[in-house]
Amino acid sequence: MAKIKVGISACLVGKKVRYDGSHHWDTYITTVLGRFFDWVPVCPEVEYGLTVPREPMRLEGDPECPHLVTVYTRIEHTEGMKRWAAERINELAEEDICGFVFKSGSPSSGLRNVKVYGPSGRYVKAGIGVFARVIVDNFRFLPLEEDIGLHDPESVEGFIRRVQVYHRWKSLQVERGELKEFHDKHRLLIMAHSPHHLHKLDELVNEPGLHIDEKLNLYFPILMEGLSLKATRRKHGKVLLSAFNRLKIFLNEAQAKDILLCIEGYRKKLYPLIVPRAVVAHYARIFGVNDLLTQVYFNVSAEGGVYES
Repeated sequence: MAKIKVGISACLVGKKVRYDGSHHWDTYITTVLGRFFDWVPVCPEVEYGLTVPREPMRLEGDPECPHLVTVYTRIEHTEGMKRWAAERINELAEEDICGFVFKSGSPSSGLRNVKVYGPSGRYVKAGIGVFARVIVDNFRFLPLEEDIGLHDPESVEGFIRRVQVYHRWKSLQVERGELKEFHDKHRLLIMAHSPHHLHKLDELVNEPGLHIDEKLNLYFPILMEGLSLKATRRKHGKVLLSAFNRLKIFLNEAQAKDILLCIEGYRKKLYPLIVPRAVVAHYARIFGVNDLLTQVYFNVSAEGGVYES
């Protein structure tokens, strides 16, 4: 299966584009996520036209609409960066990126908690980098994360899943009936992130008074909002028990105990998620429980693999 294109701050893949001529190569992210993604490196400051090395910059003024200013010579780069970004996002759209990983703390690329300074030169509030803001404003529902947010296994898997779902949705040629099929295959994955959003989507898909176009317009925002919530061990445990309840009519006592011990071991942090998920999928294959086998939550091969927490 072809890798999915995902944008990334160029310094994170080892390109020496930082203001001091260094890089910030994150081998954990590039190795783990590189199994799934084809990276599209972007360095806003260099691509905008600044040199390497260069004078450092920072955000100043209103945290909601800050200025990008060089620290010592006080040169303003805000509007120039925005004009460049407006062109660059068109290229990224043509490349069909399905996610973006930003460098934290960067005045151009930081996604959250970027320092914004007031007139006195003192830090006043956290904001968002100039280029990151353009991405957020123009790529609605695009899965976004920072490097520091991807050093937690559950966050890594959550990001991978969101990117895969985003890509699958964009690739889907929806006709009447396909929305329900899409939803049915993603039920357990959605449940692992937000049972509340699963309930909302169930109601939407089964609403007889809505035309398919209306459903499609409403479905995707709710889906991505739900998947943006963290899938915790507690939520995964409930999903696995739900799958077990579907299987238990086929199981003998020893098999049922095998699954329940794996689920309990995962909930107590004795096993990674791959253990109970693989055991449940194993018994679903043995007994031919197709409604579980077609679930994206279990269908690892159809995903080109999945990073397990």
